[in-house]
Amino acid sequence: MNGEVVIDPVEGKRGRALFVDTGRRFASREPHAVPQLRGEQLELVDPAKNPFFGHAAHQLFVARRGDAVVGRISAHIDRLALELPRQQGFGPGAGMFGYFDAADETVAHALLRAAEDWLRGQGMDRAIGPISMSIWEEPGLLVSGQDHAPMIMMGHHPEIYQHWIESAGYARAKTLLTYDLDVTVGFPPLIRRIVQSGQRNERIGLRPVDLSRWDEEVETILAILNDAWSNNWGFIPFTNAEIAYAGKKLKPIIHPQINLIAEVDGKPVAFMLTLPDINDVLRKVNGRLWPLGWLRLLRWMRRPSGAGMRVPLMGVRRELHNSRLASQLAFMMISQIREVAIAEYQTKRAEIGWILDDNQGMKAIADAIGSTVNREYAIYERSLAS
Repeated sequence: MNGEVVIDPVEGKRGRALFVDTGRRFASREPHAVPQLRGEQLELVDPAKNPFFGHAAHQLFVARRGDAVVGRISAHIDRLALELPRQQGFGPGAGMFGYFDAADETVAHALLRAAEDWLRGQGMDRAIGPISMSIWEEPGLLVSGQDHAPMIMMGHHPEIYQHWIESAGYARAKTLLTYDLDVTVGFPPLIRRIVQSGQRNERIGLRPVDLSRWDEEVETILAILNDAWSNNWGFIPFTNAEIAYAGKKLKPIIHPQINLIAEVDGKPVAFMLTLPDINDVLRKVNGRLWPLGWLRLLRWMRRPSGAGMRVPLMGVRRELHNSRLASQLAFMMISQIREVAIAEYQTKRAEIGWILDDNQGMKAIADAIGSTVNREYAIYERSLAS
């Protein structure tokens, strides 16, 4: 494609709509991408609705070539990330880019330069991404696994984006893994013995989340998460506003029997969240609620029969890290959720992740139950020194 590439900042309702619709147009070209709900996508970039912006500054950009919009990118600064130790991935001077889409390499480099210039103007010395936009939303660029559809809350990007970002001077800072599990295959004998031993331990109890006091359960889960993950690369704690927001968004797709809290001596010490893959139904309604998509979606949410399952989050309190009990609790929760998913929802496959590529404990658990890596996401970094 010929012609000058112009990068324009966009803002306001119309600007956000253009930004979201540009991303939707690019996604529609990918064979395995799943159309998401437009209203949900608009909400994620709306400072009045997404509490992420309570601790973040941002700028959205679109690229134009003549009358055509040929790409988009966000530049943003999470002030909570600036407070973290630099060895955990962010820290002072760490700006981010996300929502990256481009028609070609020229456009890609122009968009990245615009994001870098904005971050540099805000006093940042590094650009990290793609992270769209909170680390808890869609972190990383899909670099392996484009041959199959993503599950709920997972990004999907064409292979060429990796080359364009790397050719702009970015180096990989971290790799995130997802694991695929055939839940119809039983666990190895050793894992079954570990689970049975835990079931005989009167100190250990597993319970489903209680939707009748959902707000309290969300606080319990995120308290464990904030403790368990506090030393992980890229960890940014949830704020109270984000806790309330996440709870409200997740509640309609929470099925208690596959979302567990583990207790030891009556104290909550671990959890595992499991979400039915809403992409199954979004693909069928083409991401549209009208005229009848909402009815199909509502029926599915009540009983997602045959749905794949994704475990996006689990955690065990730090006091138990590196202990036999920690892995035992994980195996017990996975085993119980697997049994319910098969019996109640006729599930055949599940995904676990993201998992950091240097998280040896979680990788060992994933390997032990027979799951295999099916996607890799890369987070890149580049110095902004002139």
